[in-house]
Amino acid sequence: MTDKTAAFSAMVERHSDLIWHICSDYSLSAAWEVEDAFQEVMCVLWRDYEQFDRRSKERTWVYRVATNTMLMLKRKKSNQPQPLVEKIPDTPSPDTENYRLLLQLIDQLNDTDARIIRAHLDGFHNYEIAQMTGLSLATVTRRLAKAKHLLRKQYSQQI
Repeated sequence: MTDKTAAFSAMVERHSDLIWHICSDYSLSAAWEVEDAFQEVMCVLWRDYEQFDRRSKERTWVYRVATNTMLMLKRKKSNQPQPLVEKIPDTPSPDTENYRLLLQLIDQLNDTDARIIRAHLDGFHNYEIAQMTGLSLATVTRRLAKAKHLLRKQYSQQI
């Protein structure tokens, strides 16, 4: 095993839960789609691994690559024709239903605000989100507060 392969494998092992979490958050449909998305993120991480310059934390870089990959997949999917008959969803437990509602509301935000909210929910600090998004700390703080307020309002109207 080469040094690159060993280092990449170690990185994936450290962050696989984070990657899986991002893939499942952005994929509200079948489990196989989450698995496909996970594989796609792995491919992009492998392709771009040598370009990782270590100016940011490894976790931040992985998060950024994974979210950007998921946004790209989401855009591709939205450009495809939708089936005429909708699938009947599985009956989720109340907790899962509320969580899915929150994710659907987040999906209605613009891409940048959705990334900020998802990163916040994943436990990143505002300064880390600023690094991931390329926005200033003040902008991230302002947009996060605005998005939280909007989500609270929309969520309370839905339940």
